[in-house]
Amino acid sequence: MKITIQKSVIENILIHAQPFLEKKDTSQITSHILIDVLDSKLTVKATDYEIGLQIYTDNINITENGTVTANGKKLLDIIRILKDGNINLETKNDMLYISQSNSNFKLPTFSYKEFPLFPVYEGKPQISINSHLLIESLKKVTPSIDSNNPKFELNGALIDIKSSGINFASTDTRRLAVVNIENQNNNELSIIIPKKAIIEIQKLFFDNIELYYDETSLIIHSNQYTFFTKLINGKFPEYSRIIPKEISKTLTLPKAEMIESLKQITTISTDVKITFLNNSIVFESLSDDNIEAKTEMSYETGFSSPFVIAINTRYLLDFLNSINNSEFSIGLNESNLPFVLSENNFKTVVMPIVI
Repeated sequence: MKITIQKSVIENILIHAQPFLEKKDTSQITSHILIDVLDSKLTVKATDYEIGLQIYTDNINITENGTVTANGKKLLDIIRILKDGNINLETKNDMLYISQSNSNFKLPTFSYKEFPLFPVYEGKPQISINSHLLIESLKKVTPSIDSNNPKFELNGALIDIKSSGINFASTDTRRLAVVNIENQNNNELSIIIPKKAIIEIQKLFFDNIELYYDETSLIIHSNQYTFFTKLINGKFPEYSRIIPKEISKTLTLPKAEMIESLKQITTISTDVKITFLNNSIVFESLSDDNIEAKTEMSYETGFSSPFVIAINTRYLLDFLNSINNSEFSIGLNESNLPFVLSENNFKTVVMPIVI
């Protein structure tokens, strides 16, 4: 293999590959990227077995086709310290040589035949969905995904595909986030995507995409990338049963004022007591120390007697920072029962703190 490529092009490719590499054990081939040059196109692959990414470009000058592996982090470190302009990559005697002007580097390689195989999307069933709707929906449910839960299915988000719509759901057992979009689908299925994969999907895809799946993997393909993730094997909770069927009182609240009030309380405590009075809402910190924070906003609630809920402020702020409108709804029943935050097709059900 022998190619010449602009620093900005190869650097951008290697930056995108980093989250998919094994970082701790450099003896593993998964710490390497695979570079494949064929038919006027460069393909770079990176995977840690759980998720993987292929990146394509034809913005190169090819002298000789070939395939090679190299440590992805080390190669990026070298590219970064070189100057803007063309960089030469060449394989000789099982080494990758990187050169520019008077600067020369070489990296050891592994046998490219040992590099993990990627799942192929050709011939697999396809999910039809607008890329913008997919990314927006995943962004809204991401904060509610649990981390390191022994119930593996809670460490990811559910994509529940029905004939006339798709529901996205996630829960950390204290809150449940659900987004519903109208979408005509030929097949009905439910898949659970790991949190790490969801975060990378949001970074990569903005243009038109194609989604494919099988029993173990989800594959997303665009002009520049092909991404795959292993699916989580498990049964997601029956999320529709968690959403309260009836709501006693619904208020429409201003987003900006709520964020401002909550942030004042978070300087003292992550837990807040919210009291709905007839013509105001009072926010007070819940703290074991003798430190207090309290603020109030004018608002006609319609409550004839005080109604109190206590909540972790992060749950409210995560919801408010995910919505686009200037107002949202809160649906209340009793102080110790779950309440519902809503904006258009997005709901978050929150368990209050019992005080």
